[in-house]
Amino acid sequence: MDSSNLNLKLKIWRQTSTNSIGSFEEFNVVVSPDASILEMLDELNDKLEREGKTPIAFESDCREGICGTCGLVINGHPHGKSPNIATCQLHMRQFKDGETIFIEPFRAKSFPVIKDLIVDRSSMDTIFQAGGYISVNTGGVPDANEIPISKETSSLAMDAAECIGCGACVAACKNSSAMLFVGAKVSQFALLPQGQPERYTRVQAMVAKMDEMGFGSCTNTYACEAECPKGISVSNIAMLNRDYIVAKLKSREVEI
Repeated sequence: MDSSNLNLKLKIWRQTSTNSIGSFEEFNVVVSPDASILEMLDELNDKLEREGKTPIAFESDCREGICGTCGLVINGHPHGKSPNIATCQLHMRQFKDGETIFIEPFRAKSFPVIKDLIVDRSSMDTIFQAGGYISVNTGGVPDANEIPISKETSSLAMDAAECIGCGACVAACKNSSAMLFVGAKVSQFALLPQGQPERYTRVQAMVAKMDEMGFGSCTNTYACEAECPKGISVSNIAMLNRDYIVAKLKSREVEI
C-alpha cells in the first residue's frame, strides 16, 4: 500500500427518496491525495457495486468548475472550505490522514432531496426563465460591438455573468435566500445597454418568481459571497434592491 495515501472516514448522507427519512452512513476509504473528492466517490461506488451494494447517488457533469451540478456540502461548507472552487475541484490533499469528512446535499426547502446527495435545483432554472434573458431586438453582432461600454462596466457585467447557478449561496444562507444568484443574473444585463429595455420588468419578474419558489429573504450575513465558488460580490444584491425599488416606483405599485 502506498504510504502517501490517506486513510479517511466518510460520513455520507443516504436518503432513498424525497419523502423518506435520511441518515449518515459511515465508510472507511484509502485514497490518493491527488484524487478529487468526486474521484474518491467514484472509487467508493466501484467498491460498493462489486460488493453488491447500492452506490451513492451524486451529480457531476463537466468536472471543471463550470457547470455547478457537483455541489455538495463538505464539513458544513458548500463546495468545501477551500475558497472559489466547485466541489469537483476539491482535492483530497486538502484533508489530513485519519480525518472524518461529512458529505451531505445542499440543504434548502427549495432544494428537495431526490436521492442521497442529489437535490432538485430546478427552482433556480424557473427563476432564470422568468427574466434571465434579452428578448428585444438589439441588432446584429456588428451593431452590438459598436456600442461603447467602459472597461469598468464590462468587467462588472462579466463578473456577474460568472455565476454558474450552482445554489451554494442558497445552501450557505441561514434563510435559504437566492438573492445573490438573482442579483448576479439581474446585474449582468442591467449593466449593459442591451439589457436596458427590459431592465425593470426583468427584476420584478425574477424577484416574484424567487418568492413564489419559496426562497427566503436576505439578511446580509455575506455567507453567500463567502461560499460562492466564483466569488460573486454581494454588491449585485445592492443593485438588485435598487432596481427593484425603481421598478416599483415606475409601475406605481408602491404606496407612497
